[in-house]
Amino acid sequence: MVLLSVVMIVNALSYGTIIPLLYPYAARFGIDVFSLGFLFASFSIAQFIATPIIGRLSDRYGRKPLLLISLFGTGASMTLFALAWSAPVLFIARILDGITGGNITVAQAIIADIYPPEKRVKGFGIIGASFGFGFLVGPALGAGLSLIHITAPFWFSAVLAFVSSMIGFFILPETLSTKNRTLVHTEPLFPFKKMFGAFFLPVVGPLFLVSLLVNTAHSTIIVGFQTVMVDILNLSTTYIGVLYSLVGLFNIVTQGFGVHYLLKKGISKTKLLFVSLGLLLFNMFFLSVLPGLIGFTFGMLLYPILFAPLLIIITQLISQATRAEDQGGMLGINQSYASIGQMAGPASAGVIALWLGVWSVFALTGMLFFFGLLVLFKNRKTIGVSKLVVDL
Repeated sequence: MVLLSVVMIVNALSYGTIIPLLYPYAARFGIDVFSLGFLFASFSIAQFIATPIIGRLSDRYGRKPLLLISLFGTGASMTLFALAWSAPVLFIARILDGITGGNITVAQAIIADIYPPEKRVKGFGIIGASFGFGFLVGPALGAGLSLIHITAPFWFSAVLAFVSSMIGFFILPETLSTKNRTLVHTEPLFPFKKMFGAFFLPVVGPLFLVSLLVNTAHSTIIVGFQTVMVDILNLSTTYIGVLYSLVGLFNIVTQGFGVHYLLKKGISKTKLLFVSLGLLLFNMFFLSVLPGLIGFTFGMLLYPILFAPLLIIITQLISQATRAEDQGGMLGINQSYASIGQMAGPASAGVIALWLGVWSVFALTGMLFFFGLLVLFKNRKTIGVSKLVVDL
């Protein structure tokens, strides 16, 4: 677990470093707010196709080799991004990162390998906190490196991703048993029928739908944050980097300690999902009414605290209802639904910002959280209660 956390911290640090600079850097190649949405979406389209395949391959051949391939692909993508000479090259780089972007799914499958079902929420929280640490240090580091050159953060991210893959190669052990590998060799790599019918599976079906909605909302608001900071508030890269670092800090505390603490105190997982979604809905309403710099900063810093429990608990509930030999495949399907959200969210944000203004993005995000609440309410009696183990 410690070794996996180190690998994930380095990987998240490589990504967090470039966050404040994606839009300013892309703007040098003529990327506007509308095109930015599709630049984000290009990554997700590739990830949608590749992630369940990577997850299933990890069920067949082990977690370690697929994790290393994913990390190496991130390094190659960041290298190409730094060398970009036109907007199409930026899109190619993002697509490459999406194709090899299965590291989260494989990391989640490793958690499922080493933790019993009732303790996996702790493991998922640790992984989330590891990513949070990367987003704590990364944005401030990226802002500082940009003072050297606008491409310096991308080169730095590439080196970190390559280093992460080397750490994993030499130190990280394999966690998937030989027995569980042999059980899935006859399964298709990309279960098209099962994937598109997954919404109708018992227990996990509604969770997939909630996951789709909250990931769409999350991807939508990221575009909103970026465009408000750059186009409306005209914030410096230093301020943006510090703000993202604070977001990372709150994310670490909430995912690493807060969620686990609340569950230990007896708060049910479904109740925590309800509270998080409800408070997020109010936060989006607040952000949509033009709060200004201070209000925007407050709303943005509140967001990771409210959002952090969602993905941890949803992932844990899906894993809990999945057979041991299907963990990679089922979690890969969940990540593919997340990728659909990451496609639809940025594209929708770009369109609505162009038509109605940037602040309308937060209203759209709130509506998505509201639909998530409705799905959760409708299935409240089965989510998190049934002990049924779903067969992929």
